[in-house]
Amino acid sequence: MGPIDRTIDAAASALVPEALTRYRAVRRATENLIRALTPEDMQAQSMPEASPTKWHLAHTSWFFETFLLQPGLPDYKLFDPRFGYLFNSYYEAIGPRQPRPDRGLITRPSLDDVLAYRAHVDAGMERLLAAGPAPRPDLLDLGLAHEQQHQELILMDILNLFAASPLRPAYAPPHSTGATAPPPIGWTGFEGGLVEIGHDGRGFAFDNETPRHKTWLEPFRLANRLVTNGEWLAFMTDGGYARPELWLSEGWARVQAEGWRAPLYWQDGEGGWTVMTLRGLRPVDTAAPVSHISYYEADAYATWAGARLPTEAEWEHASAAAWHEGNFLTSGALTAQPAPAGEGLRQMFGDLWEWTRSAYLPYPGFKPAEGAVGEYNGKFMAGQFVLRGGACVTPGGHVRASYRNFFHPHQRWMFSGVRLALDGLDPASSLETDVLEGLARPQKSIPPKHFYDAEGSRLFEAITELAEYYPTRTEITLLRRAASEMAAEIPVRAALVEFGSGASLKTRILLDAAPQVDVYAPIDISEAALEAAAHAIRADYPKLEVAPLREDFTRALELPAAARGRPVVGFFPGSTIGNFTPDDAKTFLAGARRLLGRGAAFFVGIDLRKDRATLEAAYDDALGVTAAFNKNLLVRINRELGGDFDLDAFAHRAVWNEGEGRIEMHLMSLKDQAVTVAGRTFRFAAGETLHTENSYKFTVEGFAELAAGAGWRLERRWVSAHPAFAVVLLRA
Repeated sequence: MGPIDRTIDAAASALVPEALTRYRAVRRATENLIRALTPEDMQAQSMPEASPTKWHLAHTSWFFETFLLQPGLPDYKLFDPRFGYLFNSYYEAIGPRQPRPDRGLITRPSLDDVLAYRAHVDAGMERLLAAGPAPRPDLLDLGLAHEQQHQELILMDILNLFAASPLRPAYAPPHSTGATAPPPIGWTGFEGGLVEIGHDGRGFAFDNETPRHKTWLEPFRLANRLVTNGEWLAFMTDGGYARPELWLSEGWARVQAEGWRAPLYWQDGEGGWTVMTLRGLRPVDTAAPVSHISYYEADAYATWAGARLPTEAEWEHASAAAWHEGNFLTSGALTAQPAPAGEGLRQMFGDLWEWTRSAYLPYPGFKPAEGAVGEYNGKFMAGQFVLRGGACVTPGGHVRASYRNFFHPHQRWMFSGVRLALDGLDPASSLETDVLEGLARPQKSIPPKHFYDAEGSRLFEAITELAEYYPTRTEITLLRRAASEMAAEIPVRAALVEFGSGASLKTRILLDAAPQVDVYAPIDISEAALEAAAHAIRADYPKLEVAPLREDFTRALELPAAARGRPVVGFFPGSTIGNFTPDDAKTFLAGARRLLGRGAAFFVGIDLRKDRATLEAAYDDALGVTAAFNKNLLVRINRELGGDFDLDAFAHRAVWNEGEGRIEMHLMSLKDQAVTVAGRTFRFAAGETLHTENSYKFTVEGFAELAAGAGWRLERRWVSAHPAFAVVLLRA
């Protein structure tokens, strides 16, 4: 083609109405999908839920013929009046139709006849759209989106058909990603509040995406990527398909009835697990996201992982940033791809449809369209669940943040995967905020809760064994002496909720004395400490249900499910409450009362006032373990926030503040210096301190007054001899 020909061709293209250009592109895309298929491939129907490719080709043409050509083109003639019965899908207002499970029996018309039918409809649409704007642009947009849906269905149904073939034919050539295993799942937190979801009115949307409306979200976290095949294998290895406690009742019945033991299309052989894909039978790629998962399987995995599925409102709210940033793949991969490197939410669009825990129901104010097209979505709003995000087989440009797909909970042949969610904000997410705000204060300070990463937890356990550190051994001695009396205050079938799990050594004293406890629910900000404590307790108390909750225990809003609906007893040993200011202690106690509930008992350890020498030695030991514990906070800041603290330029200090009634721990700068944290610079003068911890010391009477202000009554006390320590029983 020469320059003149190209100019003429460009000019001719410019004269084609935009609607006709879009129509041609969508119809051509459908026909491109069938190039690798034989007529026999396009005739077969592998299961009642699937349809033959030939039927998809005809049905999408029937849609344009029925809803646009017949009412909009006066001289249009039906290609074959019988096709209305053969290729209507579910439109009751249009008339009867071939039953869906029997579509594979439609051997006539032939494939050639169906392609001739498509050409006939295309010729009519050319005439309808060439004259100018479409007479019903809303129906044209709906028809094009409808055909794109069937493009995806063609690939879903062909995969199901080919998977049933003993030859395991490939739809497309093999393709290798060569990806390595992704890093562990991270979490992105959202504060929630009153948000808007639903289509915003810009561009096309299906009616079920409307109307846009407000909804309330509690704080939540979303996993930054999809669950992988490798992680799913771990679920399987741990008996995921054989443990009824993980499954919804109907899901467990389905597992047993259909013998599920792996995702759809997985096969176990001598060489390990393989999976049938559109690119043929391939070894399971452990780095790739797991696909073809039912709602029941997704929910069971989330339960096993200690998480849940997101709601569709959470998903849409969280996905808005990813959508506007273009954080999605285009179609054409035919298989979901391993998560790319990067920060924030990944794989939100164009990898796999992601199950939500939301039932497919109408939005507030939803009204179906007038006429037969009103049956498009509204009639299916019962018994199904919503999926979001699109898949690797979804046509490019078809997905948007408000798009609501929906399937029955047992269905697996669609390209569906799993993204996990958690309640509340990530406890560790406050580290950066607390550090940056604390370093900017005139008296630099950081909350002591950030001491407890894995190494900090280990060092603290070492501190408790030091000769100078009396609180732990004194409290343990006191607990052993008082255990039977304390156990008598614990009801039968109670849940014991411990605020801060640590090594759970003191908990064992109480559990040994109180076999009537059914559930142990430790709450801790440190995942490592929490997992270690839960594992150890499970091993030593096999009849006890252990329900850990990873959370900042000062912010916990809801008990683990296993602890609800039974008597609740709180346990807060170690005088950790002394780390709070009096106002913060009162706030914590009030929050604990709300969490534990009316009538709950609460055992609290409190260190009592004593002489300065004993107190200061306990927090500044001769071996320097407490100093290492204090400086480990700087190590954590350097590691997690990109800090450049020089540990040798700071010294540990512990001093008794008589006026405030507390031991204070500080890190003192040994010189004038500047440090950088999270890209910000902070200056320290020689002798200036970073205040890292307070440990208030109490009298029993003073603590009773403090607790009363938070809604607790002090009922009993157990007090040791010197060095004085107390455990008190509070009642909500």
